[in-house]
Order: sequence, then structure tokens, then C-alpha cells
Amino acid sequence: MTHPVSTQDERRPDRAALLIGVALGILGALVLLDAQSVRGGAYARIGPATFPTVIGAFLVILSVWTMISAWRGRFPEREPSDTAPVVWIVAGLALQLLLLHPAGFSIATGILFALTARAFGKRKLWISLPAGILFSLAIWLLFTQVLRLALPAGPLEQLFT
Repeated sequence: MTHPVSTQDERRPDRAALLIGVALGILGALVLLDAQSVRGGAYARIGPATFPTVIGAFLVILSVWTMISAWRGRFPEREPSDTAPVVWIVAGLALQLLLLHPAGFSIATGILFALTARAFGKRKLWISLPAGILFSLAIWLLFTQVLRLALPAGPLEQLFT
């Protein structure tokens, strides 16, 4: 006995996955376009443009695969997302970008650390902020003193130079 196909089993195209597929395709096309402008290594079969070309082609293939799967509705149902953690992390990144040069690496990255910790559920900013600044200062000291790399220095870092 055959059972009629239920419309309940059929899923509509996943618009979010389609959008991700389009974005992957655009990114892949941009990588391929940029790989065309890479010069050098004409004497070798594998030159500086080889890997960007492979990555761009892979992104385009992944894009097509994602869009086909999205159109057929083969992606699993997603849980509802909570936007508050994303807002905390984006705010931390924005503040780090704004404060990196005026406040220095340690303070700006410590703020990013504290707001990211807040996004992951640590509500005590009065603990995570100083901890983040101390961790960031240790990283700044490692990079600038041991590895001799240049990172933005603010008033806190000036105490150590």
C-alpha cells in the first residue's frame, strides 16, 4: 500500500541558507578575480596565484552546493537565536577599534575581553574587565618586548616602556 506524499514532509527553501550560498559565491568570485591579478612565479607550475584560485573555486563550489541544499530544504531546523550575546561581542569589537590608539592595546582589548565574557554569561564586569586588561597587558608585553612586534601603546603600556 502506498502512502500519499504529505505536504508536511516537504520543506520550503531555506532563505537564510540561500543568502549564505549567495554570499559564499560572491566571496569566491572576488577571490578568483583577485587571484587573476597576482603576478610572479611564471617559471613554476604552482605559483602565488595557485592557492587563491583553488580557494576561490572551492568557495564557488561550496556556494552552489549550499544553494542547492537550501532550495531543496535539506538544512536541519535551526533553534531560535539569542541576539543579546552577539550585540555584546559586536559592541566589544567596536569599542576596541575605537579605543585601540587613544587608550592602547591593553585597555581596548581588555574591554573586548570583558564584553565577550559578558556575552558568554559572566555578569561581573568588575572582575572580567581588570582580568582582561591584565591578560592583554601580558600579551602586549610578550609581543612588544619578546617578539619585538609593534602594538598600539596607551598610557598603561607607557608605564612599561
